[in-house]
Amino acid sequence: MTTANAHLDPTRKHDFVFLIEAVDSNPNGDPDNGGIPRTDPVTGQGLITDVAIKRKIRNAVAMINDYEETPGNHIYVEAGVALNAQHERAYTDGAATDTKSAQAWMCRNFFDVRMFGAVMTTGKRDRWAGRVQGPVQIGFARSIDPVTPFDIGITRLTPTRQEDVDAWNKPEPDSKDKGEKKKTKENTGKETEMGSKHIVPYGLYKGTGHFSAPLAKKTGVTTDDLATFWRAFTLMFEHDRAAARAGLALRGLHIFTHDDAFGRAPAHELADLIEITGRADATARSLDDYKLTTPATLPPGITLTTLLPQTQPA
Repeated sequence: MTTANAHLDPTRKHDFVFLIEAVDSNPNGDPDNGGIPRTDPVTGQGLITDVAIKRKIRNAVAMINDYEETPGNHIYVEAGVALNAQHERAYTDGAATDTKSAQAWMCRNFFDVRMFGAVMTTGKRDRWAGRVQGPVQIGFARSIDPVTPFDIGITRLTPTRQEDVDAWNKPEPDSKDKGEKKKTKENTGKETEMGSKHIVPYGLYKGTGHFSAPLAKKTGVTTDDLATFWRAFTLMFEHDRAAARAGLALRGLHIFTHDDAFGRAPAHELADLIEITGRADATARSLDDYKLTTPATLPPGITLTTLLPQTQPA
């Protein structure tokens, strides 16, 4: 495999750094805190969980597979489908006879089991598919600077309930006014409804991920799997737009590839080679407020593939 395609080699270790930009968006709401964007309470830096990122990758792979129908690229952790029902299919559709054969069938048929791993030891004991440690692990993404989450008040033109519309259009008479219709707090209903939207005005988040060649050998990851993974990673925000996520974008994807399965340099040292620094004392409100520096030289045995941005910064 050529150096240009080194990041597609499942027999090598890969460590990668990614940058996510949030503009007037909620990159990852906290359900335990009313959906407010996640932050580190000490530093004020924004956070995006690994679970949120992997969900978007899964969705992108499923979307691609709907069009291209690649065998083995089904998704195990899928909305609206019970996990027990998924791994029990190894015994019904795959004719598995024990946990080991069921696990092998799950790895062959489900992209996210091969790549991210899965715990398939729930449900009926005779329908278990074991535990799979996935070769791809993704950490939290953390914003370079503190972010300032806040609520935006919004108004909807129409209320939810028909009773509120009827009460607004035809309020009940006030007994003190001899039958004259008078709107009071109790009988007016609603003409509109208020709501709120949680956003951060701007945040640039840096995260890391890792690919283990020895674990990939166990789950059966191929070159095509890695190509699909990187493709899904670059597309994960492009088809996940929503009112609160319209300004999310992947701004960087840098892949460090080792020349062997176990690695030539520590992952954290490689991640530090992708430096993002602010420009002067400006409050960041765009990517231009940061300077991205990539390494001029690399440790022995390491190559760097930059998928995003497609051209190296000056």
